[in-house]
Amino acid sequence: MKRDFLILFALAGWALALPHYGSEFAVSMALTCLMYAALATSWSLFCGSTRYLSLATSAFFGIGAYVSALGLESLGWFAAIGLGALIAAAVAVVMGAAVLHLRGTCFAVLTFGMTELIRHAITYWEKQVTGTVGRVLTVVPERDTIYLTVLGLAVLAVAVSIVVRRNRFGLAMAGIGADEQRAQTLGVNTRLVKIGGFALIAAFAGAVGAAMSVRWTYIDPVTVFNPFIGFQTVLIALIGGAATLWGPVLAA
Repeated sequence: MKRDFLILFALAGWALALPHYGSEFAVSMALTCLMYAALATSWSLFCGSTRYLSLATSAFFGIGAYVSALGLESLGWFAAIGLGALIAAAVAVVMGAAVLHLRGTCFAVLTFGMTELIRHAITYWEKQVTGTVGRVLTVVPERDTIYLTVLGLAVLAVAVSIVVRRNRFGLAMAGIGADEQRAQTLGVNTRLVKIGGFALIAAFAGAVGAAMSVRWTYIDPVTVFNPFIGFQTVLIALIGGAATLWGPVLAA
């Protein structure tokens, strides 16, 4: 674990210095990379361990983005990010309670379907309440503030992943992925563990969405609930080796 944290802090130190010597393009690219590092790491913490293929990342990302867009001016930067994480986690608890008894293709399709349902619900609410679709962001923090926040979220996601994978909660998720029925016989409350893990990845996605929403001066449901955010998160996690033993799930 010590080696993992040393590597993490070394990379974080290099990323911390980037805005001082990098071009605008380099910082923008680094910001996108950090965003997906946080999303993919948190996604793999739950999905890689339990082998539940979630396609709901874009739903939680979009929820966080809209919370930030609506509340940034009155709440402040860090409060808006925290609220975005909290609401995304609350939605994940409700969603998880409804669909986490399923596995494989059924779970993946339902999480994707719920993402689309949330997107259409937000679109309907915008049209009926505000008479338009989308939000103009009038309060935008400095570039370095956004960068440092997303960097902090990425570092936190990796740190939490390192710690959780070695504690009882992480071992319980790994047990669910190996054999859920056996984990139940060993006394693991699999339903509670799965909902807790699902809420954890939603909280990170919501926080990242809240932080990244200010990169656009105007957001709408199509932009922040973009399903490609979820697809790219899954692909990065798989290609990067963050999730393991996914053959049986992808073949299902």
